[in-house]
Amino acid sequence: MKKALVKSTVFVVLGWTLSSSLVLAAPLKVVSSFSILADMVQQVGGDKVESLAIVGAEGDAHSFEPRPSDSKTLQAADLLVVNGAQFEEWLPRLIESAGYQGQVVHAVDRVPLRAYVDGDEGQNHNDHGHDHHHSHDHDQTTEHRHGAYDPHAWQSLDHAQIYVSNIQQALIALDPEHAPYYEQRASAYTQKIQQLQEKMRTAFEQLPEQNRTVVTSHDAFAYLGQDYDIEFLPLLGASTQAEPSAKELAGLIDFMRDNQVKAVFVENTSSSKLLEQIARETGAKIGEVLYSDALAKAPHPADNYLGLMQWNTEALLKALQD
Repeated sequence: MKKALVKSTVFVVLGWTLSSSLVLAAPLKVVSSFSILADMVQQVGGDKVESLAIVGAEGDAHSFEPRPSDSKTLQAADLLVVNGAQFEEWLPRLIESAGYQGQVVHAVDRVPLRAYVDGDEGQNHNDHGHDHHHSHDHDQTTEHRHGAYDPHAWQSLDHAQIYVSNIQQALIALDPEHAPYYEQRASAYTQKIQQLQEKMRTAFEQLPEQNRTVVTSHDAFAYLGQDYDIEFLPLLGASTQAEPSAKELAGLIDFMRDNQVKAVFVENTSSSKLLEQIARETGAKIGEVLYSDALAKAPHPADNYLGLMQWNTEALLKALQD
């Protein structure tokens, strides 16, 4: 009788230990506003997180309209990671409808953001001595403004390291027990980012001065331009939903002809129609698709953040070197 009692007690204790360790081992539910952030979270969080994106791969975070299922996803979250700098204009409504009261991390915290110049939102102001930006007016409505600062900071690998640090700190604050794990993964990931940065710097340094201007769909690549001294002329402003006027379009075509701009690039989240028209009228070639605000759908080289940066670099160099 005693033996049976001891045996059942052991099973109860064993059962309790197993179930409690399973509860402890449940990964943190981390919801990110869009796919690029969700990948960064996955890289830092590893198997300690379940990383979900509200705007998935190939999704346009500019024109996104939250669905009822997004409210449910957010309600179950332990942490919400957003870009910030007014990039996700739809997000406050979603947070309110979901009744989410958990922690929100702004990935751009501590990033030195590029200011838009008043009345010239969406234009790239890398100082190349060109004054073409002011030759045509941008008729941006306030509806399409992100705010005073360019939010697309992940397009700089230097800034991406700050994103990773912010994500790491948020995961540690939420789950201090696994701090060494998050620190180790963030450190290894940051090292990979730095290695890619060196590789990209070396590659872009080889470009001749006259091959450093490209036209893209919208104003998403200014930080990349700052890092490698490339001038990106956006057809649209900072939002993929804006429309250029006939005057703007004519001004851009004239500038491209005068300066022999070699390449135009369509983005994965933007329509290609206008850029195809510009390419026809100027003789510029259409480069491979660039990934700006969303990852590619897997399997694809750009289905993760580092792959996206590598893909964009190779696409730009290929078009500009020829």
